[in-house]
Amino acid sequence: MTFFPRTVRAPEKLRKRRGRHGVLSRMSIQSKLLLMLLLTSILSAAVVGAIGYQSGRSSLRASVFDRLTEIRESQSRQLETQFSDLKNSLAIYSRGNTAAEAIAAFTAGFAELDAATINIGQAASLRRYYDRMFADMTLDDGGNRVDVRALLPKSNPQRYLQALYSAPFENWERAIEFDDARDGSRWSAANARFNEFFREIVHRFEFEDLLLLDTDGNVVYSAYKGPDLGTNILTGPYREGQLTEAYEKALASNSIDYVGVTDFGWYLPAEEPTAWFLSPVGSQDQIAGVMAVQFPISRINDLMTAKGQWRDTGMGKTGETILVGPDDLMRSDSRLFRENREAFVSDVVDGGTPPEIAEESIDRRGTTLVQPVNTESVEVAQRGNTGALIEDDYLGHQALQSYSPVDLPGLHWVIVAKIDTDEAFAPVSQFTRTLVLSTVLIIFAVCLAAMLLARLFVRPIRRLQTGAQQIGAGDYEVNIPVWSRDEFGDLTTTFNDMSQNLAIKEKLLEEQRAENERLMLSLMPEPVMRRYLDGEETIAQDHNNVTVLFADVLGLDDLSHRLTSEELLVVINSLTRQFDAAAESLGVEHVRTLHDGYVAACGLNTPRLDNVRRTVDFAIEMDRIVDRYAAESGYDLRLRAGIDNGAVSSGLVGRSTLTYDVWGATVDLAFRVQRGNPQAGIYVTARVYDVMHDTLEFVAAGESAGEHGTEPVWRLRGHPQ
Repeated sequence: MTFFPRTVRAPEKLRKRRGRHGVLSRMSIQSKLLLMLLLTSILSAAVVGAIGYQSGRSSLRASVFDRLTEIRESQSRQLETQFSDLKNSLAIYSRGNTAAEAIAAFTAGFAELDAATINIGQAASLRRYYDRMFADMTLDDGGNRVDVRALLPKSNPQRYLQALYSAPFENWERAIEFDDARDGSRWSAANARFNEFFREIVHRFEFEDLLLLDTDGNVVYSAYKGPDLGTNILTGPYREGQLTEAYEKALASNSIDYVGVTDFGWYLPAEEPTAWFLSPVGSQDQIAGVMAVQFPISRINDLMTAKGQWRDTGMGKTGETILVGPDDLMRSDSRLFRENREAFVSDVVDGGTPPEIAEESIDRRGTTLVQPVNTESVEVAQRGNTGALIEDDYLGHQALQSYSPVDLPGLHWVIVAKIDTDEAFAPVSQFTRTLVLSTVLIIFAVCLAAMLLARLFVRPIRRLQTGAQQIGAGDYEVNIPVWSRDEFGDLTTTFNDMSQNLAIKEKLLEEQRAENERLMLSLMPEPVMRRYLDGEETIAQDHNNVTVLFADVLGLDDLSHRLTSEELLVVINSLTRQFDAAAESLGVEHVRTLHDGYVAACGLNTPRLDNVRRTVDFAIEMDRIVDRYAAESGYDLRLRAGIDNGAVSSGLVGRSTLTYDVWGATVDLAFRVQRGNPQAGIYVTARVYDVMHDTLEFVAAGESAGEHGTEPVWRLRGHPQ
């Protein structure tokens, strides 16, 4: 009988319970905990992140605007204070008795020079002075080339004063220190009396110059005695400028309390854009003239650029503060122009500036009165408004700009502090990235915890494995950080000790190899050494055009009887080192050194077309070395050298003791020429004589037996000593 098994069915309630909770029931506790932490972290991170993002972004943007505005206000206050201090100081100096007495004395002395003359030498010196002064000043106000002839002084007082006080000096720093030409004139007497007073004003306030002008427009005094000394600003070559207009206003004010200020402009005697401070000089009843001080743009640039220390003032990599005049032209230099002129030209042209204007900035060596700034911030500030905005700057870069007018009476300037938005809002972008990244990290932190623990457990082993692979590849500088104090930490420490020992041994081997190569290079040329190290045993080479020199020092044998061996070795080593240095500088190869002789060749391993000339020059230099050493030491030493040109052979001789040597008929003849003459001197064969007799003087010195019979020998005479 066959029996079939009966299917056993689960109770109905149990099946429903499994269906309702089947997914959760199949999850492990670790997975459930991971899911709970994940959901909690997502919700909390989302809420905190949204609140932090809005609050942080608003605070960071506001701080950037505030910092830029603070820098702008600080620069503006410093500028206004500087101008105010200068105006007050000028008013004090100009209304004093010293200034009034000075302008009266200089005016009287200037008037007496109408009939003064200068001699021909002074006239020539004056012309050279103008050529020198205006050599680099190639552009006038309109950007045209300057004609120096049109600037030469015409009036007698101007010619006379510049001939005595300007032309004799190479620079203005010396001219301002010169008080009296001792020519007996009243002008020189006035200069001797008052020059120190005005010189102190110029130095104290770092003015470019200080001028005294009479009521007829004559520059009767200049502190630096430049080319404007003696000129007339109403009719002279410098009449086209702001100085003339400001001078007329100062006289028209008829008040010694008046202080006028000009905008920056081009003034030919100056090397950079110049502004003027002017104040009448005299009494309340009568104005005797005007004192004008020359204010250089470098003072403004030092203030606006913090002398190049933009980063220290909080301007970062791209921030700067600029001044702009009513003509929309800069009144200070661009930061990018100072840091990288090529990049400046490229950026301003890309930003819309015509290329010829960008190139003019290069010619003028600055952007003042050249570079236009046609931005909305400048336009708004010129209307008297203060604020901040984001727009493209004069470089074409989007920038955060804080602007305001500058409170300087008579000057309609605006100040703009700017910084590229990429840099300005970098903290905001960084904050956003950090917030997003931290949120993501929080979300995945719980999920990665278990995986990281496993990886942390095996990480020391993997570090050791990587370190062993690096050592196997020849890198013995491996040092694995020790992160724990357990067995893995002890094993890592032992591994690092092994790595250090291997590195020390490898370093010692490298030093030994380098020392071996250095010693071999002292015995043979580098190409021969490389062939020897490559395993060649027989190394020899024929050379067709080589000049060989045999030389010895006469007198060393006599010294050997008078000196100890150590003292004699000092003499030989001193001469040999100097010979080696001369050979290296002239391209001559040292072959070997004997106790009283020296063998060298040129064109041996390095072919040279002028090897004969080099060898003869080397022999002459050896002769100088011996003569100089003999004169310094008092020893009776002289050089005897023989030189021949032709074919030679070279190579390594010996096995246990290697010697690099040259041989052949040319070598033998050079030796016989040298040894065959008992007197000191430089002896050459006919082949050397044929090459060098056109440039050096030789005399016949007998004959010597050569490969092809008897050959004449020549002795060098009259070489430079």
